[in-house]
Amino acid sequence: MSHLSVHDMADPSEKDAAATEKKVADDGASFLQDSLTNGVGRDYELKCALINKCLQEEIGFGRYQWQLFLLTGLGWLVDDLWLQGLAVVLPQVEQELNPTRIEYAVLAEFAGLIVGATTWGILADIVGRKLSFNTTLFIGGIFGLAAGGAPNFVTFSSLIACMGVGVGGNLPVDGALYLEHIPPSHQWTLTLLSVWWAFGQLAASLISWVFIANYSCDASIPAGQCPKAQNMGWRYTLYTFGCVTFLTFVLRYLVFDLQESPKYLVAQGRDEEAIEVLKHVARRNGKTITLRVEDLRRISGDSGVPKPPVTLRETLRSSFSEVSFSHIKPLFSSRRLAINTTLIIIIWGLIGIAYPLYNAYLPLYLEARGSSSSSSLYDTYRNYAIISVLCIPGSLIACAVVDITRGVGGWTIGGRKFSLAVFTMLSAVFMFLFTTSKTSAAVLGYSCASSLTQNAMYGILYAYTPEAFAAPHRGTGDALCSALNRIGGFIAPLIKIATTPKTGGVSANAANGPVFVSAALFMVAAILTLLLPIETAGRDAL
Repeated sequence: MSHLSVHDMADPSEKDAAATEKKVADDGASFLQDSLTNGVGRDYELKCALINKCLQEEIGFGRYQWQLFLLTGLGWLVDDLWLQGLAVVLPQVEQELNPTRIEYAVLAEFAGLIVGATTWGILADIVGRKLSFNTTLFIGGIFGLAAGGAPNFVTFSSLIACMGVGVGGNLPVDGALYLEHIPPSHQWTLTLLSVWWAFGQLAASLISWVFIANYSCDASIPAGQCPKAQNMGWRYTLYTFGCVTFLTFVLRYLVFDLQESPKYLVAQGRDEEAIEVLKHVARRNGKTITLRVEDLRRISGDSGVPKPPVTLRETLRSSFSEVSFSHIKPLFSSRRLAINTTLIIIIWGLIGIAYPLYNAYLPLYLEARGSSSSSSLYDTYRNYAIISVLCIPGSLIACAVVDITRGVGGWTIGGRKFSLAVFTMLSAVFMFLFTTSKTSAAVLGYSCASSLTQNAMYGILYAYTPEAFAAPHRGTGDALCSALNRIGGFIAPLIKIATTPKTGGVSANAANGPVFVSAALFMVAAILTLLLPIETAGRDAL
């Protein structure tokens, strides 16, 4: 087993301390030479270099990380399960509850997602990742189950909004927590997590295919005249989604012994707790570590007196004693970092409009475009399931591409930015082709191609974003991106309302308007991606 160089520091003399800091600085040179590290103090950078070295050389990627990959992945699955799940039940909800505009349900969902993404993402930097990681899916599961029993459209939309408050905070928190527990050599697995997003869409399509296709009113029954007893399919679908969400919470909270992020702990000055976390993770992997709390203390010049563990109540009291922008300002601490942060937030916002504008109404688009060829409800959801299957290879392709230049110096063609731009542009191209399709086969083909490229795009975006922010402010950075993404999702139904008939339905020609807007926004996002000044491929995350 290799040992950390700082473990040899037995003499606490000033000379030895200075030599040690120089050695640590050399180990963390890749951080200090790049402005990606701006926004955090030098002490944190040096401590983070030691933690990354410990994760890489002593702990590795073992049992603990695989279990965290599974539970984090299930969280991503649940997130897309609800995003796609609402889309697949919209036609049946509209037929039974007869709302003025069915799009109001999507507005309610994204209103909740905005609140959830902002609240839980920022809280992750204030009270830690662990609380947010466990609480988000509990809220989502409870209100998701309740939405399945809603007696009217107002109640349904209200419960869906509450569900969004929980699920909305899950994605940014999960990515940050996972990234901060893995060795640098396995950062590519953050992109691989997007395969769970694909499984979420596939699960949503298969569950809805079973229930909605078999337990729904005939399409010929006018809206408002469809009795609940004959239209239980969408309710069974939401009950199933709620159970999956709550079961994932149980696995996280009761089964898995989740540890707080060591990088968050050292950012809070809790070096002793960070070392205990690393020791625990090492034991789970069958390893031991040589990194000591004295090694971390010597960097910051601490007195060496052990600090008592900080309770949640103490953390909350100290964090909220004064309101500040302490986690936002560092994201714009230099010109290069400010440009990168601004662009990535805008990209998230544009994709936030484009993605749901197409995907949240895809079953409606498929139904409208298949109507001329006597497409049945069964065919609509069968096609939706086929499209969802194509998400999976999209994630695998993204995973293979993003690290193609890892360890090859400054050459970044094929890295995060270039790959993200290519897949985003391809998504736009296939959407434009979707509007030209004249046959059901063409509709299905272009939808499948777009599904593949969009999932690859999201896989890279979810890897690049947390890597672009340092751990002390990663939750806030992810929260800002996710919040603008959800705000975009809130705008998407408004665009559809403005471009489709008041009845809420869409004809084959009327469907082109929202899809054109979605494709155009993807193209703009692809161009902005190429302007990002920071490339994270091949670099260790702070």
